[in-house]
Amino acid sequence: MAIGTSVAVTKTGKIVGEYRHSWLRPTLLPALLALVVLIIGGVYLDAQSTTINRERARAAVLTELALIRAKLEGNINANIQLVRGLVSTISTEPDAMTPERFEKLAQHLFAEQSQLRSVAIAPDMIITMTYPLAGNERAIGLNYREVPAQRGAAFLARATGRLVLAGPVDLVQGGRGFVSRFPVYVDSVNGRRFWGLVAAVVDVDELYADSGLTDAGLDIQISLTGEDAAEQGLPPFFGPDLRTATAVTAEIALPYGSWTISAVPKGGWDAATGDNWLLRLAIIGAGLLILVPIVVTGHLVGERKLHFFALKGREAELSRMSRRLELALDVSKVGVWELDMASGQETWDDRTNELYGRLSDGGPRTHEDWKAVVHPDDQQRAEDEFRRMIDEDGRYESDYRVMLADGSVRHVRSVAKLYCAPGAPKKVLGVNWDVTADVELNLELKRATAMTQARNAELESARVRIEHNALHDSLTGLPNRRYLDEMLNGLTNKGFAKDQSVALLHIDLDRFKQINDTLGHAAGDAMLIHASAVLRAKCRDNDFVARIGGDEFVVLTTVDDSHDELAALADRIVRQMRQPVTYEGHECRFGVSIGIAKASGSDLKGKQLLINADIALYRAKARGRNCFEFFSDALQAEVVNTKRVADEILTGLERNEFIAFYQPQFDARTLDVVGVEALARWQHPTEGIKAPDSFIPVAEELNVMATIDRLILEQSLAALDAWEAKGLIVPRASVNVSLRRLHDEELITSLRKLDITPGRISFELVESIYLDDNDAVVSWNIDQIKDLGIDVEIDDFGTGYASIVSLQKLRPTRLKIDRQLVMPILKDLPQRQLLTSIIDIGKSMGIEVVAEGVETMEHAAILRDLGCDILQGYAFAPALSAKDLEAFLTKQSWRQAS
Repeated sequence: MAIGTSVAVTKTGKIVGEYRHSWLRPTLLPALLALVVLIIGGVYLDAQSTTINRERARAAVLTELALIRAKLEGNINANIQLVRGLVSTISTEPDAMTPERFEKLAQHLFAEQSQLRSVAIAPDMIITMTYPLAGNERAIGLNYREVPAQRGAAFLARATGRLVLAGPVDLVQGGRGFVSRFPVYVDSVNGRRFWGLVAAVVDVDELYADSGLTDAGLDIQISLTGEDAAEQGLPPFFGPDLRTATAVTAEIALPYGSWTISAVPKGGWDAATGDNWLLRLAIIGAGLLILVPIVVTGHLVGERKLHFFALKGREAELSRMSRRLELALDVSKVGVWELDMASGQETWDDRTNELYGRLSDGGPRTHEDWKAVVHPDDQQRAEDEFRRMIDEDGRYESDYRVMLADGSVRHVRSVAKLYCAPGAPKKVLGVNWDVTADVELNLELKRATAMTQARNAELESARVRIEHNALHDSLTGLPNRRYLDEMLNGLTNKGFAKDQSVALLHIDLDRFKQINDTLGHAAGDAMLIHASAVLRAKCRDNDFVARIGGDEFVVLTTVDDSHDELAALADRIVRQMRQPVTYEGHECRFGVSIGIAKASGSDLKGKQLLINADIALYRAKARGRNCFEFFSDALQAEVVNTKRVADEILTGLERNEFIAFYQPQFDARTLDVVGVEALARWQHPTEGIKAPDSFIPVAEELNVMATIDRLILEQSLAALDAWEAKGLIVPRASVNVSLRRLHDEELITSLRKLDITPGRISFELVESIYLDDNDAVVSWNIDQIKDLGIDVEIDDFGTGYASIVSLQKLRPTRLKIDRQLVMPILKDLPQRQLLTSIIDIGKSMGIEVVAEGVETMEHAAILRDLGCDILQGYAFAPALSAKDLEAFLTKQSWRQAS
C-alpha cells in the first residue's frame, strides 16, 4: 500500500500544482481524488490477487506437468537409445546378422527396463526378423511399401537418414504402439548405401503408465496432441480435448516432429483460484481508515514534493551528463584546451598537461608554453597551419611532435574550432590526444610493406629462375626435354598453316663416349658446350635448339616444302662438328649423326615428329655416322617391318622356334666326317625355315643372340649324344659364339653346368673378337673356355685384319678360310698362292686349316693338294636338320659323289 499511497500523493500534488492559481478551488476535491485512488487501488489489488492465485494454480499445474513431460520424454529417449546400439551393429556387419545373432542382441535390449514391446529388422523395407517372436508372428514379411498406414514414415526415414517416430498406430500383430524406425546405411565400394530399417515398437499403455499419465492421484487433467512423422495436426490421442480450456502446455521433442502435452486442474481454474470476497472487504475497510489522513495531508505533501522532485531531477541530469563527459574524456585519453584569442591566455586540463609533459598544477598557460614543448622541426608548420585554418574556415587540425623532458618524442594530434559567445571575445576550443602508437604502427606497416614488396620481388625472381632451370639444361643453357615436350604439345594443339612446315633435326654426337671415357667428364662437358655453341651459330635466331639427353640435341625450325634448306642446315652442322676442338692440350674430334623429320598442316603431331626424326637418326648411324638422313615412308615401313620381326623373334624364342642345322666337315684326304658346324635356323610358323641373315641383325639389336647361341649349343650337345647312341660317329660340333655372349661374366659358370667332354665342342669366333686387347672380360672368358676343353676356331679368316702376333696370342685350334677366298682358286693362280700362304702359316703354328664354301669336287682336290686339312661346302652336303643329317650319315653318299 505504500507504493499506492506514494503514487496517489504524487498525482494529487500534480493536480494541485495545475490548479494552484485557479480562483475556483473546491474543498472536496482532495477527498474525491483520494477516494478515486482508493477505489482504483482496491480494484487493482483484487485483480492482482485473482491473477496471483491463478498464476499460483498454473505454476502448480505446470510443475506437475513438467514432471510428467520429463518422464514421458525420458522414457521415449531411453527406448530409442537402447535400439541405437543394435542399429550400429547392423550397419557394421549387415551380412553377419543371422537370426541367432539378432536374437542374442535383442535379448540385451529387453534385459533393460523399458517400454519396448518388440524389435524388428527390415532389410530392403521388408521385416525378416522380430523379437520376441511370440505374439509378433504376423509382423514377419511385412512390406512397408505395401502398408499405406506405415509407408510414409518408413520412406521418410530412408529419405532423411534420421530416426522417425510415428504413432500411436494400429499394429498388424494386434494392439497399438509407437513405432520408431531407424534407417541403416552400410559402406560399399560405391559409397554408403541404404540397407533397410530397424523398427522398435513401444507399448502405449506401458509408456503412459511409466510416465505417470494414468496415475489416479493426479490433480490435473492431461491431454496429448501434436504431430509426428506420419501425420500433422493430430487430434488428442490421450485425454480430453483441452485446446479451448486455457490449458498449460509443454512441448515434447520427438526425433521427427513434436507432441504438445496440455493440462488443467481437475474441476477447472475457478475451483483452483478460490474466493476473493474477504480480501475485497478488507480493502474497503482499510480505505476508509486512511481516507481522512490522505485528504488532510495530501495538499501539503503534494506541494512540497513537487518542488523537491523537480530539484532532484535537475541535479540528477546534471550529474549524469558530467559523468558521461568525464568517462568519455577518460576512455578516449583526450586532453581539452582553450585559447583566448584576445589575451593569448590558454587553459589546459590535466590530460593536456600530461601530454605536454607539464605538471597538472592548474596554472595559466601561454603560447610560449606550447612552443617550449613542440619539436623545433614542427613548430613553424604547426603555427602556420593553425593561423591559416582558423582564418579560413574556423577549424584547425594538425599533427606534430612533442619533446618530453626525458628526451622521448610523443606524437600529438590537435583538433580545434573557433567560437564566439555574445558579448565575449573569440575563443578557440580544442582537444589533443596521443597518436604515437598509431604513427609507430603506420611506420611499422610501411616497413613491413617495403619488406614484403622486396620479398615478393625476390620470390618473383626466384620463380623466374626456377621456371628457367626447370625448362633449360644447366650445362649448356639450352632448353631441355621438358621444354621440347611443351613446344611439341603446342604444335600439336595449334597446328600450322598449309603453306608452312615444321622440321625437327635429332642430332647425336659420334665418338663422344670415347672422349668422355679417355679425357674425363670435364672434357665431355666442354665438348657439349662447344656443340651447343655450334648449333646456335648455325641455326637461325628463331629456331628452337634444345639438349634432350646426354649427347643428344634437337633443332626445331620452320621451313618450306623443299628439303634443300634442311639439307643445307644439316650439312653445315656436320661439317662444323668435324672440326677438331682443343681441350687442355688434347685435340678432340667428334662428329654428328642427324635424323630429319618434317610435317605440315593442321594435323601436325609433335610427339610423332620426334619419333620420326629418331628413326631417321638411327638410319644415319647405320650408314656410318657423320651424315644426315631424312625420314620417309620407306624408312617408316622398314622400321615397322623391323619391329614386326623383333616381336616375332621374341615370340619364337618363347615357342622354341630356333633350331640347329648341321653342315658336315670332312677330312680332305680320307673324306671321313670329322665334325659338323651347327648353324642357327628359324623355323618360322608361316614362312618356313629362315636363314641367319634374315634375323641375326634384329636379334643382335634385341640383345638375344647370346640366348640363341646357348640354344644352338644345347641342341648340338643333345644331337651328338643321339647320333652316338645310334652308332653314328660325329667327333665334334662347331658352334658360333657372339661377342655379346663373350662379354657375359656368367658364361663360364653356365658352361661348367653342361659338363662338356673335352674336344667335343668348338667355339667359332670372328677375327675382330680376339683382337680387342682392352676387353679383359672377353680375354678371360676365352682362356677359361680353353681350360674347359672347348676348342677355339677363327671363323671367316682372311676377311678381317688378323696378325701373326694375335694368332700367337690366341693359339686357336683351327682356322676357317672364308668362302670369298676359296671360290676364285679354280682360275685365279694368285688367289691360289694366297691360300697356300695361309695354309703354310697355320701349319707352322700347329693350327688346322678348314676351307668352307667348297662348291665342287675340283675345289676339294685343289685344297687337298695345297695342304688344307678339313673341307666344308655344298660339294659334299648343305646344312641339314638333325634328322636329315642322320640319314645322310647312314647312306654315306658323299663317298660315291667323290
